[in-house]
Amino acid sequence: MPKVSVIMGVYNTNDEKMLKQAIDSILNQTFEDLEFIIRDDGSTDNTFEIVERLTSEDQRVKLLKNTKNIGLAATLNKCLENAQGKYIARMDADDICSLERIEKQVSFLDNNKEYSLVGSNATLFDGESEIKTRKMPEFPKKESFLFNSPYIHPTIMMDSEVYKILGGYRESKETLRCEDYDLFFRLYTLGYKGYNIQENLFKFREDNNAFKRRKFKYRIDEMKVRHKGFKSLKLYPKAAPYLVKPLIVGILPIKVLKLIKNAK
Repeated sequence: MPKVSVIMGVYNTNDEKMLKQAIDSILNQTFEDLEFIIRDDGSTDNTFEIVERLTSEDQRVKLLKNTKNIGLAATLNKCLENAQGKYIARMDADDICSLERIEKQVSFLDNNKEYSLVGSNATLFDGESEIKTRKMPEFPKKESFLFNSPYIHPTIMMDSEVYKILGGYRESKETLRCEDYDLFFRLYTLGYKGYNIQENLFKFREDNNAFKRRKFKYRIDEMKVRHKGFKSLKLYPKAAPYLVKPLIVGILPIKVLKLIKNAK
């Protein structure tokens, strides 16, 4: 059995160059004892065929397909059902890993048994040029959840047994765009700890399309997830001002939001 299972959902991502960059960055890792589980979420274009062609020569790839579109959380849960690794690593189809990412994260979890999750810092890029570094808290604590999620979802690696204890990703309307935030809230509620490697082991795409996907209705859903999480972590009353943050961000024009994010 492989030591690491990398899981990735794809949906209508028929940009071959982008898919190749993402896939190659996993298959060319310095750590080779892995399987790469890619599940197409019922794409209506030729995404599945592109991925099939790009991965056909590597036996470590398991390419699967949903009969209909069911969303990222449910798709990742189906990936987890097929995962055999001791550790589960996330990947997204529009991002790029450092070639040493998996090796460094495995080494960290192997040598720091008190942690169940490890992420990293990331370089933000728009597909062409690098924008800035997103530095994450090295030792996230429950207060780290107040403003934003303290982990960048596609950078994480987690113990597979902990994924099972959590029951995977919560599949609901309100977690449609924040299944990761919800997962991390539940992880910390159960007393588990995580760590962020203070290196840029990932290139995280943040272009205009990424901003356009963040519709206002998803901001309302995020507020609901925040409320549940803040309550479970006993962050009230301190958390009260942070509850409406998604709504404030949701009414800002994309240009203004980009300026704020890039200035951080």
